[in-house]
Amino acid sequence: MMGKPREASRAAGAAADAADAARLAGYTADMAGTFDGLDAVVTGGTGALGSAVVARLRAAGSRVHVPCFDAAELERFEHAGDAGVNIVTGIDLRDENAVEKYFADLPGLFALVNVAGGFAMAPIASTTGADFEHMMAMNARTCFLCCREGVKKIRAHARENEARGAKGGRIVNVAARPALEPRTGAGMVAYTTSKAAVAALTIALAEEVAGEDILINAVAPSIMDTPANRSAMPKADHAAWPKVDDVAATIEFLASPGNAVTRGGIVPVYGRS
Repeated sequence: MMGKPREASRAAGAAADAADAARLAGYTADMAGTFDGLDAVVTGGTGALGSAVVARLRAAGSRVHVPCFDAAELERFEHAGDAGVNIVTGIDLRDENAVEKYFADLPGLFALVNVAGGFAMAPIASTTGADFEHMMAMNARTCFLCCREGVKKIRAHARENEARGAKGGRIVNVAARPALEPRTGAGMVAYTTSKAAVAALTIALAEEVAGEDILINAVAPSIMDTPANRSAMPKADHAAWPKVDDVAATIEFLASPGNAVTRGGIVPVYGRS
């Protein structure tokens, strides 16, 4: 008796996935060309979400710059051979000098997307001070340093193109659901605190630079539908998780010239979870 409901559920899930794919195809067509001639940086660009963001920005006409810590990451990076994707390896985004030098060598930017970060979970009694500092460095410090240097490059782009009416730019950070709902961060206090710092940084900085038309927002994903997450949680309702490309589509809009008014937002991207 249980077989039919399960089959119906799978069929409904497949239909929803097909509808999502059709909708995203239409959205991609609508966004084509919106980044023509504009440079963007995607930190964490070789990961699952970062790679999806790179793909969307490239389809929209952007030249994309990806700092990469470990060259081995490029073995699975589908955009490694794309002439429109500029990859620099050996960049530790926790290192202030390294971040300053990396951004100094870039052209003026319109957009910065900060996907880079880390995850760890452990009860408080098992979390050392070093563990806490590591999460803060991976998530909050990298975001802060890249935002600071990114703002400088966005200002440079506006100055260089002032005669053509260019001004401002966009920054999108990646927080997490526990940053908005701290109770869901039980058992991962260090991670939750670091992502809450990303959210606070986003809101404060968005207010600081709003007058320059630099619009800063963050997305806050729940658990995303990736092969790694499916493997780690095989019994979860994977159909309810937000798809990586859906999250990337939200980021693409917030980072685009089409986003004319949204700033200081921490946008939940939870799917049906």
